[in-house]
Amino acid sequence: MLASSSGRSLSWCWRHRVCSGAAIDGEGRPAMSSAAPSIGAIRRVLLATDQSEFSAGAEEVALSLAKDHGVPLTAMTMVLSAPELDAIAPERIEQAEDQAVEYLDGLVERAGERGVAIEPLVRHGLDPALEITAAAGEIGANVIVMGRRGRRGLARVMLGDATARVVGSAGCCVLVVPKAARSWSKRILLATDGSKFAEAASEVAAAMARQRGLPVTVLSSIRPVFNAERGREAVEIAARTSARFKAAGLDADGVVENGDPEVKIIELAAARGADLIVMGTRGRNTFEKMLMGSVTERVLSASTCPVMTVRVKI
Repeated sequence: MLASSSGRSLSWCWRHRVCSGAAIDGEGRPAMSSAAPSIGAIRRVLLATDQSEFSAGAEEVALSLAKDHGVPLTAMTMVLSAPELDAIAPERIEQAEDQAVEYLDGLVERAGERGVAIEPLVRHGLDPALEITAAAGEIGANVIVMGRRGRRGLARVMLGDATARVVGSAGCCVLVVPKAARSWSKRILLATDGSKFAEAASEVAAAMARQRGLPVTVLSSIRPVFNAERGREAVEIAARTSARFKAAGLDADGVVENGDPEVKIIELAAARGADLIVMGTRGRNTFEKMLMGSVTERVLSASTCPVMTVRVKI
């Protein structure tokens, strides 16, 4: 159980019961296979909802993901609190707690109608990103599903501070879902640069494509300023990666685009009708670092479809 320095519990699973488990780490480059579990295998899903309209898409996608893959689903929401605040306004904390429980109760009921079991989790604290990543580690989730905030100026940069920080610090996959987006059914776009981060993302893309029988488009982009060697490398990456998908029995094609990666990813997803984007991320420790030229952050901010980020620890 997590506790404050005063001993107050900061984590409840449906009021007072605490979920626990081992965190899942993602390392290496496993071969694409439908047999043994790999980095691409979904084992447990954590849905982080803020009880707002911005979490609507994430809630729907999390339910579909858990049902399709037959994996456990935990739905988490936050009550912003700290010992000093609790002492000043205990009735406010109690009211927020009741609201959180009621909201998750409704989500559990809605999921039950679709044959999906949810384990509800209410956490107390002041930092949503910290609580989300901690919860994922405790329950052993290897996929976090969360929404994306609306366009509210530079402070949120269209993505949302909590979402950006979770993407940058979580030791597992993070699936960011716009509020109007739903689960994918057409095509998956894999953005790759040939790095070990992109190789890990290719494993996830393969697992998602195999589960639903979807085609995969592999994109390797070249920035406007590049040399001939980089151009040949991009072509080789796209060809090699798409060939691996085909060898695994998946429908795949490779594309090389000249331009800023974040722009080309969004454009190609729209042109090919892709409704899921998968990409690797090195991960960062702070939101401020993510603002400094992060292709991942820009794609997450601009995409109209869900984006799965795959992080490999270094």
